Amino acid sequence: MKTLLFTPFLFLCSVVIGQSNKIIGTPIRIGIEVAQNDFPTQMIWDDAVKACADLGKGWRLPTKDELNLMYLNKDKIGCFGFIYWSSTKGEGDDIDEWWLQNFAYGWQFLKINNFPHSYVRAVRSF
Repeated sequence: MKTLLFTPFLFLCSVVIGQSNKIIGTPIRIGIEVAQNDFPTQMIWDDAVKACADLGKGWRLPTKDELNLMYLNKDKIGCFGFIYWSSTKGEGDDIDEWWLQNFAYGWQFLKINNFPHSYVRAVRSF
């Protein structure tokens, strides 16, 4: 019975670890470590925060300033989509607004949490 329960657990762990390795790849260092790849699907902010944290070992959603640093180094990092979530909240306490970065033009803007799905690139401090 223990073997029957343990086998699905090992499979689930290998799927999560495999996904993490594909996203993290070979991190690029630009004052922070940036995962080599985006998550394979765009997502809402709540899911983006959880997905980054699930990578483990300090991986997280970048701040507004870190996203801008990533934009300024986008040629070194490579392979960016269009609009990315940050972990930086807007200034209104009663509104669930978060900063996003447009990687085509470089500007940043505020949108509510359930803004249509956006790209996610994880970072961590080193």
